[in-house]
Amino acid sequence: MIVTAILAVLFVLLIVGAPVGFAMALAGSAGLLLKGGWPLLLGILSTAPVSAVSTYELITIPMFLLMAEMVLLSGVADDLFKAAAAWIGRVPGGLAIATAIAGAGFGAICGSSTASAATLSSTSLPAMLRQGYELRLGAGVVAISGTLAMLLPTSIALVIFGLLADVSISKLLVSGIFPAILVTAIIILTVLFLIWRDPSRAPAGVRTSWGEKFRLLRLVAPMVILFAAVTGTIYSGAATPTEASAVGALGGLLLAILRGKAQPGPLLRAVKHAASGSCMIAMILLGAHIFSYAFTLTQVTQNLVGWIGTLDVSRWVVISIILTGYIVLGSFMDQMAILVLTVPVVLPLVVSLGFDPIWFGVVKIVTAEVGLITPPIGLNCFVVARYANQPVGEIFRGTWPHFLAHLVAIAILVAFPAIVLWLPDHMGTR
Repeated sequence: MIVTAILAVLFVLLIVGAPVGFAMALAGSAGLLLKGGWPLLLGILSTAPVSAVSTYELITIPMFLLMAEMVLLSGVADDLFKAAAAWIGRVPGGLAIATAIAGAGFGAICGSSTASAATLSSTSLPAMLRQGYELRLGAGVVAISGTLAMLLPTSIALVIFGLLADVSISKLLVSGIFPAILVTAIIILTVLFLIWRDPSRAPAGVRTSWGEKFRLLRLVAPMVILFAAVTGTIYSGAATPTEASAVGALGGLLLAILRGKAQPGPLLRAVKHAASGSCMIAMILLGAHIFSYAFTLTQVTQNLVGWIGTLDVSRWVVISIILTGYIVLGSFMDQMAILVLTVPVVLPLVVSLGFDPIWFGVVKIVTAEVGLITPPIGLNCFVVARYANQPVGEIFRGTWPHFLAHLVAIAILVAFPAIVLWLPDHMGTR
């Protein structure tokens, strides 16, 4: 009865458009009130805000957000795409392949899938359309390439998963590197397959001189150095994720200064955006804390784990059902909401089945990427449609082949967990 009331309040609030953090806090408070009355509710509300935001690792989030804002301000994404296009844009489909590479490179120092999709929409998609690319092909590869930011070492989603799951954030951030390479390769192979089926979708580009290629390559060198500074210090154990994120934020500022973009007005707006995003995430984490308290007291998680343990089915069947559920949820709900709503409930079940929580975190994020390109919500598709001034229906149709290809990527990561776990198992510790 209490669980039903909690979920009813939550979904009503989400349907009417309440922010996720506030919806979870109110729903959890209603459950606590029903379970233990005002003393229980007031006792938890007096301690939850401090416990939700007092974690040292939480500082990683505003630093990564500030790093992303500084990188966006510097305009390095434009040069990254131009460099990739200069080297491989001559072949049919080269600009689409360059988009996937630029999405991975920019995502490595951005951490936000929507920011990555917006940036690629304003740089690579116009270039592809000018060259005569089919809209669906170009828009599809832009939307799916933007999701790569969720997997790479500046990923806000991985940091939040680590905070919710109480696992090593350092290992989580590093564990996404090989899966990101795999997903990038699958995006490229999907583009090549589509062009093989219909070469008219992507004509060959113009030839670029070797001098211009190396000039553009030098322009993106600072970005490579910034990525190496953040990821290398985490992997070697020389710095914690929090310290590495501060290095990244400073590096992003220096990048903006070196490119002459660090004017007072834009800098202030960048800081405001990072602060606003940090406050939003902090509120979501607070709401998740209150909601988790209510669910813990109702014994839902424990009962679910016990019930699954009595079923005569393989653990692979259970994990397949969970991942399918995530894909379905991703079609209707915001990915951040899914993360904070489900991890406290699902993770104990996954661990009880013998799966590594770091592996599950990465697979869950890859599954979340599917939701970002799936109708009717598909946030990345709406971002691409808005920035490219194109019908969102065309964007969704362009992502359909990538949806199927992403299912293959998920299957590979489930079948071969070492792709996720090899790097974190061999990294230094701090």
